[in-house]
Amino acid sequence: MTTQEVANKMVSLCREGKYLEAYDLYADDAVSIEMDGMPGEKVTKGKENILKGFHEWEAGIEETHGGSVGEPVVAANHFVLPMSMDATFKESGRWAFEELCMYQVENGKITRAQYFYEVPEMG
Repeated sequence: MTTQEVANKMVSLCREGKYLEAYDLYADDAVSIEMDGMPGEKVTKGKENILKGFHEWEAGIEETHGGSVGEPVVAANHFVLPMSMDATFKESGRWAFEELCMYQVENGKITRAQYFYEVPEMG
């Protein structure tokens, strides 16, 4: 798949709420990078570990109130996707946020994902 095709597939799956299937777009040796200041690991290596982090994130959600997935902006082998979410988390309460998700694609798979958002005050 081209970078544009990967981006379009990511948008389609996320808009349908098929987040787990979206991880099929990741390479086995993908890297995921979160913002400084968030709990847990900042850098997660390997698709299996990235999926584990997704399951932990998902398990911490008590209720989802809304969210959106914007249109991708593609440049060479990268794309950026704006997303938003409004959810109540079991441990930290309600948090509404917007983020930019930047993906790097090589050989038709996402090899790097990095997320940019405002880190909430926690605790």
